[in-house]
Amino acid sequence: MRKVPPFDSRYEAAGGLAERIAVDGAYCAACIRAFDSDEKHSADEVFLEQSVRFRDHIADGAALDALLAELVFSLDRLTAEVSADLDSFRGLTMREKMAGWTSRQRMWRMYTERVREAPVIERLLDLLVKSDALAGLITTRRAALIERHKAAEHNLVSVVEHRRRLVDSIDIARLRMKELNAKALTTQGRIGVYGNRAHWEQMEAERRALKAEAERISAEEHEMRDDSQRRERFISLFQAFVDAMNGQIAACNVLLYKLMIDVEERLIIYQAQVDTDRPGMKVRIKPEFFPNIAAPIGLFEKGMLVAQDLERRKGRADLEVARRLPAYAEASPEAPGAPLIDTARRPLRFSLPFLRS
Repeated sequence: MRKVPPFDSRYEAAGGLAERIAVDGAYCAACIRAFDSDEKHSADEVFLEQSVRFRDHIADGAALDALLAELVFSLDRLTAEVSADLDSFRGLTMREKMAGWTSRQRMWRMYTERVREAPVIERLLDLLVKSDALAGLITTRRAALIERHKAAEHNLVSVVEHRRRLVDSIDIARLRMKELNAKALTTQGRIGVYGNRAHWEQMEAERRALKAEAERISAEEHEMRDDSQRRERFISLFQAFVDAMNGQIAACNVLLYKLMIDVEERLIIYQAQVDTDRPGMKVRIKPEFFPNIAAPIGLFEKGMLVAQDLERRKGRADLEVARRLPAYAEASPEAPGAPLIDTARRPLRFSLPFLRS
């Protein structure tokens, strides 16, 4: 199994990729916005260039979704490791057992002090710092996606409506051509049958005018048909871009949902580990210190966090991520290029084994 890169390096990679995606996304959105305002944006020669950039952007977005999911689950794994370390403190040391021969109260006081002085507290605080940074990255990306998706979808509707009017104009032109050709054929049949020579020459002139008008409309219809087919290719590309953003917004939603539940778990472990009534302990965790995860921290500050129902919500959040990012969830970590954390096979459980009843 390949070695797991540090969280910080993966977070920096995700941040860099997010910045590049934002630039490319702005370019793609601008292409849709300028499509009808400038003929060069709808020319055949630019389609291949735009197609490559659009599809690369969509692929980069999917890669960023997977990387963000990997970061969320890496913090979840680190939380499990902290919980396991706390569980290792359950046993009493020989010194504590000896103290228990004379005073069980002193024995448990020594045990409690040993556990609370462990470096686990700092690790939990570090996890909260990382959670806040990751939540900020996902939230910023989600806000940018929503804004860009709204504008791109609006502009795409305009492009589609333009093509729809074009198709209607093509249908009208074809009906007009059919009507003119029928009139020209009728006029041609009347030449030499009714009237005198001057009348025949007049009808011939009318027939030629009808044919000329039909040919002019036919040329316009051919041009409109080519424009419609060209627009259809671009619309397909633009629609893929808008659909991809919609999926990325949904991915951000499920990742944020899971991350917030995981933050609750970290806070519950901290709450169980630390005597929050001791001066300076609870004050280290306040909403203003962690603005991107302020909601669960607000509950922690009010003493409203409970472990009940957390297991079910964590399981549901993991399944939502697996459904939204199936390739990430189902891949095996042993496979080349596979994600570092297997969310599908990770046991869906929550426990605080170190808590003594």
